[in-house]
Amino acid sequence: MPSIGILIAFATTEGQTRKIARFAADHRTGLGASVELLNAEDAEGLNLARFDGVILAASLHMGHFQKALIGFAKANGAALTARPSLFLPVSLSAVGDDDAGRKGLEDCVAQFVTETLWRPGQIRQVAGALHFKEYDFFKACMMRRIAASKGKALGAGGDMDYTDWPGLEAGLTAWQVALKSGC
Repeated sequence: MPSIGILIAFATTEGQTRKIARFAADHRTGLGASVELLNAEDAEGLNLARFDGVILAASLHMGHFQKALIGFAKANGAALTARPSLFLPVSLSAVGDDDAGRKGLEDCVAQFVTETLWRPGQIRQVAGALHFKEYDFFKACMMRRIAASKGKALGAGGDMDYTDWPGLEAGLTAWQVALKSGC
């Protein structure tokens, strides 16, 4: 029985979405799938016909996803929609019980779907991380202020990973059901 071929394309700014995409790749590989992990910046001309399913992951910054992933989804909207797919929007807005933040993230995802014409089979919001070593002085100040306004504790060095890894694994496992059914 041939293995299922999965494309995991991602776009990242500070690296957390890459880490999430690698986790998804390891998860899928552990279930016997053949996985191609690809930065969306390198996806031009990719033939999606060779994949049975697709996972796209992108981080949301200041209300926008990375241009590389938007371009990839726009260029391949019909092909992406034609196969089982999962979209992992990564954002600090997915942390905790902040209904306004989650609503804002949902609005950004809806705008992304409208703009790209890709209709993901499933969408699973994923909480991101704060990586202060990646920020310039002004962004670090802004991110500390945002974290404080939401009552979020920061680690000793300031960095904090808010990703719910067991929840992400459960979401990937649930997507496997859709993949097997061809939806």
